[in-house]
Amino acid sequence: MSGDTLGAGSFAVADYVVFALMLMVSAAVGVYFAWTGRGQRTSGDFLMGGRRLTALPVSLSLTASFMSAITVLSNPAEVYRYGASIGFYGFSYIITILVTSEVFLPVFYRLAVTSTYEYLELRFNRATRLLGTVLFIVQTILYTGIVIYAPALALNQVTGMDLWGAVISTGVVCTFYCTMGGLKAVVWTDVFQLGVMLAGFLSVIVRSGGRLHFWDFDTNPLRRHTFWTITIGGTFVWVSIYGINQAQVQRYISCKSIHHARASLYINLLGLGSILLCSVFAGMCLYSVYKNCDPWTAGLVSAPDQLMPYLVMDILGDYPGLPGLFVAAAYSGSLSTVSSSINALAAVTMEDVIKPHTNVSEKHLSFISKGLSFTFGVLCIGMAGLASLMGGILQAAISIFGIIGGPLLGLFTLGILCPFANSKGALSGLVAGLVVSLWVGIGAHIYPPPPELTRPLPLTTEGCNFTTDSLNWTSTVEDFPPCAPFSDHVSFSFTARSALEDHWYSLSYLYFSPIGTIISMSVGLIISVTRRTGKLDLTKEREKKFGNTNLAFRDTELDFTKSSIST
Repeated sequence: MSGDTLGAGSFAVADYVVFALMLMVSAAVGVYFAWTGRGQRTSGDFLMGGRRLTALPVSLSLTASFMSAITVLSNPAEVYRYGASIGFYGFSYIITILVTSEVFLPVFYRLAVTSTYEYLELRFNRATRLLGTVLFIVQTILYTGIVIYAPALALNQVTGMDLWGAVISTGVVCTFYCTMGGLKAVVWTDVFQLGVMLAGFLSVIVRSGGRLHFWDFDTNPLRRHTFWTITIGGTFVWVSIYGINQAQVQRYISCKSIHHARASLYINLLGLGSILLCSVFAGMCLYSVYKNCDPWTAGLVSAPDQLMPYLVMDILGDYPGLPGLFVAAAYSGSLSTVSSSINALAAVTMEDVIKPHTNVSEKHLSFISKGLSFTFGVLCIGMAGLASLMGGILQAAISIFGIIGGPLLGLFTLGILCPFANSKGALSGLVAGLVVSLWVGIGAHIYPPPPELTRPLPLTTEGCNFTTDSLNWTSTVEDFPPCAPFSDHVSFSFTARSALEDHWYSLSYLYFSPIGTIISMSVGLIISVTRRTGKLDLTKEREKKFGNTNLAFRDTELDFTKSSIST
């Protein structure tokens, strides 16, 4: 094995064959839907699948979209280091689906929007819509580039798999089938990739050990993971994903009826639960194998997100093809996330930036949509190259992706649940929420909480049968979400900390999203109330004046009979 890799083995021919087959099947799905969808003559057909999709494939696609390779690699490492408390995410998933199904789905589906940010112009004004669109585009390109690069780096360092070959192949295959087949190709490749992800997890879940540190009901908001931080904070994070994120909303509003859309959300719960359970069991397997000889403390891997591929090469290296299956699972997570992001970016750019300023035929708009998919695919590959130069900023960038979702959730919730909120209040609230959530998020990155708050569980090298000079007894990692890779060379300084560092910056990262949502809504409500100059008229036609009519709360029913969308 070459000296630049740290793993317990290296890839065999059979492993490369399994990985290549996963890429080929994904590309073939794009070719199939490009051929069968020759009649996709409108941008709506390309971006929304003609709004004729059914519940089952959409539900599996919803599950796969945000279960990236970073999740596959880092969630088990989170269990290995902190215990199985992330299993409480199951409660937040249930609450998320209930809120999304009953609050956000009816509004977006019955308005028949393509971009979720269209609602912001209908409800408030064009400036609010454009700000929301710009925030989404920036965070998604940044996040998607990281999703491509981070797992490639971890797998390269452990398995010896070529780094840039993996990065470019992932980006090219994603861009190909997104551009060729549109949303239908994205949904059906997600279905296939979810199956590969589950198969990869199951290939390593062979036994488990004593890492069931689970029942923690400490109410201290500074603690990293407790029942309360995960259930409350996790709910806000996942509602911001399922309720308003374009990549998810675009899927369920592409269903052929609102009943199929609602069913897709509830069936998706089974997929979320399966991935969660597999990641928890995989983390317990990690501890079972390495409870007496921690590879990270011993210096055999340079970061915890390399533990899963290290385990795979260690215990499955003698079974040709199985390491390849796990790597295919990790990259299936990347493909599903990247393809969802590319399709969503094309949709919001088309609907929010291009359509309002052009007057071309639907056929030309369809070509433009394909061009946008290709362009954003190239941008995401380029972002992966930039991510390789960013070093420790990667973790901060992924955290910011979550932080931005909180204020945006507050903005949409303000519009849907508060009929008297106006555009001035909405914009003010969004900006205030962003400022505060970025403040606490960046502060927590610069001044990470001390180990007594994160409480990593003990690890040892007493059972190791080798001698090494690279023992790292004191280093710890920054407290970023389980979807993020951990820092590989960060150590805490036990100098005197200010009250701001001890309390504000030490908040559990899961509370960043609730803070942004609450600040955004509170400021928005206060500004709306103080700026009112009389009774707000909710009966004016929106064509005459944007920002006054909440279409989700009108005294007269919206006329859906003229729409071709089934309800």
